Amino acid sequence: MSDPCPPELTLLYDGGCPLCLREVHFLQRRDRAGRIAFVDIDAVDYNPDDHQGISYRAAMGRIHALTATGEVLIDVAVFREAYRLIGLGWLYAPTGWPLLDKIVNGLYGLWAQQRLNLTGRPDLDQLCRDRCELTKSGQQ
Repeated sequence: MSDPCPPELTLLYDGGCPLCLREVHFLQRRDRAGRIAFVDIDAVDYNPDDHQGISYRAAMGRIHALTATGEVLIDVAVFREAYRLIGLGWLYAPTGWPLLDKIVNGLYGLWAQQRLNLTGRPDLDQLCRDRCELTKSGQQ
């Protein structure tokens, strides 16, 4: 039986990132209507096939979310939609304005490139190798 009220947004997040967890916990507390679902991409059971084929590598490299209609959102568009759904859309609304959106997404891209290093985690290649090993050992 399918969920009678699917989430309006499914946010893919890195459960191993302390800053990501802080943001997710904030959104969960504010999402009283249950409009957002949260999927930990760092969990052993994360399956790209269940999430529009978004690979572990892609999801770890940049934030992704899926709308109820199946549209894939990336970067600041994810936060803009999540904050809209919790009633704080005005905070991120300017990030969708022409010109400002390019600047904000550029800044987010720089953050995304440095996120793992800044939070004391291995680089993306190492995380992917570790993930591959974990997946192989789980299949044996």
